[in-house]
Amino acid sequence: MNKINQLFATRGDRKLLSLYFCAGCPTLDSTGDVILTMQRRGIDFIEVGIPFSDPLADGPVIQTAATRALKNGMSVRLLLEQLRAVREQVSIPLILMGYLNPILHYGIEQFCADAADAGVSGLIIPDLPFDDYLATVRPAADRHDLRVIMLITPETSDERIRFIDDNTDGFIYMVSSAAITGAQKSFDEQKQDYFRRIDRMQLRNPRMIGFGISNRQTLEAARQNAAGAIIGSKFVTLLNEADGNADLALDRLFDALSR
Repeated sequence: MNKINQLFATRGDRKLLSLYFCAGCPTLDSTGDVILTMQRRGIDFIEVGIPFSDPLADGPVIQTAATRALKNGMSVRLLLEQLRAVREQVSIPLILMGYLNPILHYGIEQFCADAADAGVSGLIIPDLPFDDYLATVRPAADRHDLRVIMLITPETSDERIRFIDDNTDGFIYMVSSAAITGAQKSFDEQKQDYFRRIDRMQLRNPRMIGFGISNRQTLEAARQNAAGAIIGSKFVTLLNEADGNADLALDRLFDALSR
């Protein structure tokens, strides 16, 4: 069974926590160490960012991380080599999050094959048109037992959400707001209404809430309205401040989430 499906099938009532970091930032060769440290510290699954020069969905923190990673020399091919090097030590799901252009340049079929060989369980491609997903990406991903995770926002219609739910497997990534990534201090009533609306739809796929989670208030709001939370910008910031020391960054993250 795909590790993503297995995780959600066996979690019971436990709320999950996923973290995102950009491969190659702050240092080129830290990918494996960051992943293994997260696993040891109890993170349920990890989104590994593929740096790209034009990350449209990302705020300044992740944009800056991507630029630094590219300057350090990170590439899709190198990232897959780094993941392959630690594959036998990783038991939790790894999800590659990246934009369509580098994947097309690599070749969709070859990318899916090499990602699976490196121990990847899923893909998030924010700028992937759904028609292209159905026609091209999903068949390639299915051949290599990869789950393609789709994002929804407060602007996504109920009809579209149900269509996504019917045609994907793994989980649905609920973007907390129709905006770029970045830490927020709280989720206002409008966002809470969005969370409750999606909850009432009783979708087939479990949901994870991301974008803006950085403290206890936003974490608890996500946990109350979904299977768990995804944290990106906050952890990227802390990892940079800790000069790539993932243990120290996690200490500081857990402290921030407790307040």
